[in-house]
Amino acid sequence: MKNVLYVASEAVPFIKTGGLADVVGSLPACFDRRYFDVRVMIPKYMCMNQEYKDMMQYLTHFYMDYNGKSRYVGVLETKYEGIQFYFIDNEEYFSGDRPYGDILYDIEKFIFFSRAALSALPLIDFKPDIVHCHDWQTGLVPVYLKDSFRGGDFFRGMKSIITIHNLKFQGTWDVKTIKRFSGLSDYYFVPDKLEAYKDANLLKGGIVFADAITTVSHTYAQEIKTEFYGEGLDGLLQARDHDLRGIVNGIDYQLYDPATDRFIEKNYDAKTFRKEKIRNKRALQEQLGLAKDDGKFMIGIVSRLTGQKGIDLIAYIMDELCQEEVEIVVLGTGEEQFENMFRHFDWKYGDKVSANIYYSEELSHRIYAACDAFLMPSLFEPCGLSQLMSLRYGTVPIVRETGGLKDTVEPYNEYEGKGTGFSFVNYNAHEMLGAIRYAMRVFRDRKREWNKIIDRGMAQDFSWHSSAREYTDMYDWLVP
Repeated sequence: MKNVLYVASEAVPFIKTGGLADVVGSLPACFDRRYFDVRVMIPKYMCMNQEYKDMMQYLTHFYMDYNGKSRYVGVLETKYEGIQFYFIDNEEYFSGDRPYGDILYDIEKFIFFSRAALSALPLIDFKPDIVHCHDWQTGLVPVYLKDSFRGGDFFRGMKSIITIHNLKFQGTWDVKTIKRFSGLSDYYFVPDKLEAYKDANLLKGGIVFADAITTVSHTYAQEIKTEFYGEGLDGLLQARDHDLRGIVNGIDYQLYDPATDRFIEKNYDAKTFRKEKIRNKRALQEQLGLAKDDGKFMIGIVSRLTGQKGIDLIAYIMDELCQEEVEIVVLGTGEEQFENMFRHFDWKYGDKVSANIYYSEELSHRIYAACDAFLMPSLFEPCGLSQLMSLRYGTVPIVRETGGLKDTVEPYNEYEGKGTGFSFVNYNAHEMLGAIRYAMRVFRDRKREWNKIIDRGMAQDFSWHSSAREYTDMYDWLVP
């Protein structure tokens, strides 16, 4: 039996700001419990829903010297869907109305959390073979395992993995401050360890000292070794190439299932979508005040409205696109210029464009079910989940070939009768428009081909069980 502990800043269902929470909350349940005992440790935030706080039971507490003071560390626990969760409690650090805010304060509290998580292990009667850390918030865990926690029997031989969910966020501040918070010696604050460009960098510490490194898709693992995607750490990632692998994230196939989804107008599956999917389109046209026309090519966009997501490309060709027989449904919030751009086109082409500048779980499901195609032209995309959801719902993705989008969407090839979506390579608005127009032609003129693309897409397996098989291989490689 291998013991694995996930240490992270968030996990569903307890607290979520992004895809990290889905990985940490969903993946542990997918391992074969005869061979793996996978548990999770996150902070106990005051802003968690009361129903989740009510599930937690006190386990133990202790005091830890941190940043010149003796500080309380409480440990609570609960079982959720068969998985053991632990929560590190300290009201001074984990109060507030959201998990992240001011970066300096975040750095202080997550260094505290990293230290407290390791300090708690001997007291909770769980000795992991592997500590699996996620993103910069837990970047110091692998460092501490090689430093102050190295002595003694309990931590001997304990391995660490760090997973990079988005390399853009690294947890950097000046050396003096991070040295004070971390309690690490001068030895660590040099360019081949924690120092990067004169500052201290928590994610870099994790990458240097972890026994293995993963990121959330095969292509992103290759891309981050280049200057364009490497965010200043490409040299280090090239040096650790042998220990770096990409494993695609999954989605919850029970939550995202068109056959049982309670949010959508008409349920359907891979056998019945030809007849039933159209009803979802008609219902969404009705709900959003779009032209009621089955022949209109309905394109969905569910996204943060930011430059990273390629929204500037959409802005560039939006007027041109609206001359076509299309309907465009947008859901999300983000940069003000992009929010206003979509509002403008909603006003200008009221029966073609619906701009929903907020977030709604229910509407997102309805968009995945109703649209003909789903547009995702990201500049970079470590994994991406929306394209996996659209494949699941038989909505054909149109993506740029980067990161997880390249790994999960096979471009349509009309000569070989292959492919699950449409793609373009260069970050170029008219190349994207060309891909959209190609998709539209197949949709309009070659309906049988279009339906076969949907068939192949709905047959893909991007469930968490698929990801868990690859993580299993990695754990076995690390701890034979």
